[in-house]
Amino acid sequence: MKDPTDVTQMLYVAESGVDGPTLVFVPGLGGTTRYWEGRVAALKKRCRVLLVDPLGFGQSPKPETQYTVDRHVDALHRTLSPYAPFTLIGHSMGAILSVAYAARYPEEVDRLILMGLPYFGGPEQAYAHFSNRPIPKRWIFTHVTMAAIACMLTRRVFGRVLPYLLRDIPREVAEDLVKHTWRSFTSSLWEVIYNYDLQEAIDQLDPRLPVLCLHGDQDQAAPLAGVQRIAEERPNWRVQALTGVDHHPWLRRLDTCSGTVLASLADDGRVRRSIEYAEHAPEYALEYALANR
Repeated sequence: MKDPTDVTQMLYVAESGVDGPTLVFVPGLGGTTRYWEGRVAALKKRCRVLLVDPLGFGQSPKPETQYTVDRHVDALHRTLSPYAPFTLIGHSMGAILSVAYAARYPEEVDRLILMGLPYFGGPEQAYAHFSNRPIPKRWIFTHVTMAAIACMLTRRVFGRVLPYLLRDIPREVAEDLVKHTWRSFTSSLWEVIYNYDLQEAIDQLDPRLPVLCLHGDQDQAAPLAGVQRIAEERPNWRVQALTGVDHHPWLRRLDTCSGTVLASLADDGRVRRSIEYAEHAPEYALEYALANR
């Protein structure tokens, strides 16, 4: 019998693609490999693609433990270090974990691509932001007990109907929102989103590390202004704001995001031209990136 408190097990990884640059995708809170799966076809033609379920989510182990950033990063490192070096692509909570990973293991990360990075300036500011969200999100995201109750109700009662309630996200993404425990969800929310000193991790990053933020200008969960403040002080950071996009750039502007990811693997000049092209002609961004690889 497996020890329910064992935090040393390997994470679930879905590997595909060809022998090329390695891209590692880390989803956000409640997300799984299926957040990306089916939307990485273009990248698999040029790269090795690794989709990973974070500790406590999806098909990865769900130990009875505190889900701190250190514990998440330890689990990611045990699983991913054999594939290094790689580009880390994180969404929301996965973006925070990607920054923390790169700060701790700089020799393993070639670049960061961060989508919907939640940067508020500190724990108090993060809590204040979610306290201003509409009810019931305000209750769920600012009270541990309410978050745990909502988590258990969703998994046991509403899980099967989530795809019908959340019609603005793909069915498989909605289905997997129940693949966690109340402990992994609530603890990750508080330890990663609220309590972690993201500023300290950002300051520890190699100043030469290329960092690209793909961020919706309509993101209510992680306001664009946060990452713009970071980038203003760091020449190696670049922010691409996506007009009319919410917290899910990969789901809303797949061609633009995929094209920009591919372009980021080329030299800086091509990155710049690809980003400019993607902004003005997003439907052709992917073709442009492929042609200029």
